[in-house]
Amino acid sequence: MSQITGTNVTIMVKDMDAAIKFYEQIGLTLKQRWDNHYAMIETTGITIGIHPSHSAENSSGTVSIGFMTDDIDATKAMLAANNIHYKDEDDGKSGLYLHFKDPDNTVLYFVKPKW
Repeated sequence: MSQITGTNVTIMVKDMDAAIKFYEQIGLTLKQRWDNHYAMIETTGITIGIHPSHSAENSSGTVSIGFMTDDIDATKAMLAANNIHYKDEDDGKSGLYLHFKDPDNTVLYFVKPKW
């Protein structure tokens, strides 16, 4: 049986440059780019594939991507500094959440877990 050697979640985007810039602004690093055909950005525990799409409507549908943080105030400041609007929420159970979307309406969030 073969072994899985890596994983990634691929999202469809209208503008490769804008998508890569956005994800770099929130702390991910460009791992590899193949011109305007595909790119991989990463952070601890996840690689996200960026794939161009000419669809009139792009988004991840009902999928959301979460990033854990140990400093919610610094994360709020980073989002504000990059003009990224977010909804601040404490679910009372699992953590403090900052919900926002990327330029293609993919649902994202930062969370400071309560565990």
